[in-house]
Amino acid sequence: MKKQLILIGCGLVLVIALFKFGQTVVPKSNTGMPAPTTARSTFNIDQFITKAKLSLTPSQTLALGKLENSVKRGDVNTQLVAANTQLANFWKDSLHSFEPYAFYLSEAAKLDKSEKNLTFAAQLILADLRGETDEAKLNWKAAEAIDLFERAIALNPENDDLKIGLGSCYVFGKGRFGGPEETMKGIQQLLAVVHKDSTNMKAQLALGVGGFVSGQYDKALERLQRVVKAQPDNAEAVTYLAQTFEAKGDLVNARKWFEISKRLVNDLQYSKEIDDHLSQMR
Repeated sequence: MKKQLILIGCGLVLVIALFKFGQTVVPKSNTGMPAPTTARSTFNIDQFITKAKLSLTPSQTLALGKLENSVKRGDVNTQLVAANTQLANFWKDSLHSFEPYAFYLSEAAKLDKSEKNLTFAAQLILADLRGETDEAKLNWKAAEAIDLFERAIALNPENDDLKIGLGSCYVFGKGRFGGPEETMKGIQQLLAVVHKDSTNMKAQLALGVGGFVSGQYDKALERLQRVVKAQPDNAEAVTYLAQTFEAKGDLVNARKWFEISKRLVNDLQYSKEIDDHLSQMR
């Protein structure tokens, strides 16, 4: 099965990103679970930061050096939390570079060990990885977010939102480039939530995506149609539903739901991309 760039959006902006991040290829028939990738691309955050430093101005280099060497004697852990937070903000505000920002924010949260900060960092990375098209970065971001969600769940085991986040990291992250066993890990997390509360549409949507990613289109349709019935204005669910119908070869329903997605998103560029896609649909 060809790899497909699935809907990787989070709300309106990234729903539009579906057709902006390169060519979208939807499988024409259900051939089962995609074959796992034999070799995973790797991303080294330390090397990335070292290379990024080469583009700093002299004043930025000086400011960064002070932050990196700000930890003194005394309460080292508290200083490390503060230093990592400041480093995160430096990369976000001065250079608008997400990966170093996420890395230092993640390090600060792990040292701080508060559910609030762990959850914030985890959700931030999850939201970003849903729009990531580079496999190496995606794998790194997914691993970081999984670690953070697991730490937060250890502090609050009954929090369903955390479990949905953890499951979504596998569905939108590690499973996206051909890892069925990773997708199933996410599905198990999400099933635990819907077994307790079948009206949790966040979990139902993620399960629908998991079914689409793993080639279980009938299951995906069941979940996605449930979400669309409960939330008819959910553009993300509607677009996934269209893709799933297309994957099954039901082009009539695929066209119907793609057209509905155009109305919901209400964006000229998105509508153009959809129209181009529909003109090529066979």
